[in-house]
Amino acid sequence: MVDTAERALVQTQLEDLRGACSSGFGTLPGEEVVSYYPPEMERHAHLFGLAGTNIDGTQWSVGDADVRFPLHSICKVFTYGLALEDNGRDETMRRVGVEPSGDPFNSITFDEVNHRPFNPMINAGALVAANLVRGGDRDERVARLLDRYRTYAGNPDLQVDQDILAAQLVSNDRNLGISYLMRSLGMLDGDIEDNLFVYLSACSITVTAAELSVMGATLAHGGRNPLTGDRALAREYTRSIISVMTMCGMYDAAGEWTHDVGIPAKSGVSGGIMAAIPAYFGLGVYSPGLDRHGNSVRGVAVCRELSARFGLHVFADPSESQFGRVAQPELT
Repeated sequence: MVDTAERALVQTQLEDLRGACSSGFGTLPGEEVVSYYPPEMERHAHLFGLAGTNIDGTQWSVGDADVRFPLHSICKVFTYGLALEDNGRDETMRRVGVEPSGDPFNSITFDEVNHRPFNPMINAGALVAANLVRGGDRDERVARLLDRYRTYAGNPDLQVDQDILAAQLVSNDRNLGISYLMRSLGMLDGDIEDNLFVYLSACSITVTAAELSVMGATLAHGGRNPLTGDRALAREYTRSIISVMTMCGMYDAAGEWTHDVGIPAKSGVSGGIMAAIPAYFGLGVYSPGLDRHGNSVRGVAVCRELSARFGLHVFADPSESQFGRVAQPELT
């Protein structure tokens, strides 16, 4: 269990990091804010929430950690998880790979050798993952996804924001193009618009940074929610999900992220980042200013600092941590 002193240390560090990253955006090359999604989110540039959840249930939050925002691409992690459970690892791998593409998330490129999208963290692969989620019709598929997302977050009231969904359905030409092309190539089955509705519904589920940290902690805890004890994902698939997050989760900056930060994570263009450190904790960050890759500038900066201060890089030597990791309870 995390004792009082350790809890206070982490809280102090999170507050310090938020303060340092709030005073201005990064100074390293590529850390400038270049966009907001949607553009009107620029008026919310001041929002910055940060939260952590240990796998023993201990929680921390700083700043705007209770502001709701859409998951967007972060949903790809959990949709992929349900696709794995519905179809098994081999069949899912036959339809969508696990290789980094090196291209932007909305690129129209495929693994031509294996006749599939490169990975489920880019749009093409996420559309296939949504296609693999079972259900009698699109509403049943959305309901199954939403129920599972609620289990990850420990919030039975999680909802699809219908206004956000409607806006995404209107400006959806590129995903339509990718979908029709994939169907013509035999990579996608069934009704294209129904599948897009499922995919975009998942993108339109709103969460807070605090809830996002619980979702990350659930993955870190082997698929079991550390607050409720409910299982959101079979343990056998958590390794697959966290591995793909590590290699492909940060758009076309995934290699640099893994090299510099070394924390399994997934970002979304709404400004969210979810991280999951196995057998340790989950992290949720929200700040809407995006860099040229579509990742939150403040989110990347704070994760970079957390990794350095606490030695959280997956390949870090314990001596690299300035403070030592918070105690890790046993997985159950």
